[in-house]
Amino acid sequence: MAKCAAITQAGTTCKGIPIDDSGYCYVHHPDHTEERRRHGSKGGRRGGRGRPVVEVADVKRRLLSLADDVLEGKVKREVGNAVAQILNTYLKAVTVELKAKEQEELEQRLEELESAVEAEGPKDWRQTRTR
Repeated sequence: MAKCAAITQAGTTCKGIPIDDSGYCYVHHPDHTEERRRHGSKGGRRGGRGRPVVEVADVKRRLLSLADDVLEGKVKREVGNAVAQILNTYLKAVTVELKAKEQEELEQRLEELESAVEAEGPKDWRQTRTR
């Protein structure tokens, strides 16, 4: 099976599988440079290393532990209820924060698109249709 023709940053031959009979894998294919940049920047804006996912997983773990402690009598039910409410409020705050970040990203992307359209000048949209 063919291997990618690119040389990695480490100076070795890439072991990726070429796509589209081009001789390059997705990571090194020049036609996918812009797409990779967009995906990379989007990933970077997500908080790195899946931070929201880790936070949610931690809260879930804590809630399960709390439930077990309440059922075993190690924690009073009233205390368990209060802690669960606090953790649920925290989860809601994480959700609101993610939505706000997504909104900011969408606004930024829209502004970039509007700027690109303005830079191209007025066009009749019917002329750009392919069908």
